Amino acid sequence: MIKEVCVENFEEAIKAQKMGASRIELCENLHVGGTTPSYGTIALCKKYLKIPFFVMIRPRGGNFVYNDIEVEIMKKDIKLCRELGVEGIVFGVLNQKAEINTQVVQELCVLARGMSITFHKAIDECPRPDLAIKHIKMIGSIDRVLTSGGKPTAIEGMEMLKKMRDAARQDPVIIVAGKVTKDNIDEIKEMIPAKEFHGRRLVGDLTQEES
Repeated sequence: MIKEVCVENFEEAIKAQKMGASRIELCENLHVGGTTPSYGTIALCKKYLKIPFFVMIRPRGGNFVYNDIEVEIMKKDIKLCRELGVEGIVFGVLNQKAEINTQVVQELCVLARGMSITFHKAIDECPRPDLAIKHIKMIGSIDRVLTSGGKPTAIEGMEMLKKMRDAARQDPVIIVAGKVTKDNIDEIKEMIPAKEFHGRRLVGDLTQEES
């Protein structure tokens, strides 16, 4: 079972590793759902982390409909990650209809070749996340989809998560998210038998002072 822990700085990444995380999602500004971390943060995580980490590629908080300049920023950040040897990136782009923006996603995937690609919880904004999986499969370069089944929590989104897993057939891998914690992961795994889980508190509280 893969436990992907979402962190918003270098110190939390190191702490999550120490506490048993399998993989890190590296962000900043989690109060707006996460944005792209700084070059220095990415570089130091590459230097010191012993476990894989994926970098959030998101130029701002808010919705997932980006203008041309914002897309260009995302492309520059992807190139920097590739140059640093980052293992994976995480992004999501929608159009005005809240559907997968296939053209932009394909462009970003081309730039990200050689890295693992996760389409993040932008998919939960789609009217039918299970149908959106089919569009992602057609793109063909996306390894994982991070989702809570279109609901605030994995438990609430359980039925849609099952539909998404059926649609994906393990390609892409569905990462179950949405208030998944160290305390409830076993219960959630019983209800949603996935192999990868994502959460802020999957290995414990990263904000507590170490004794």
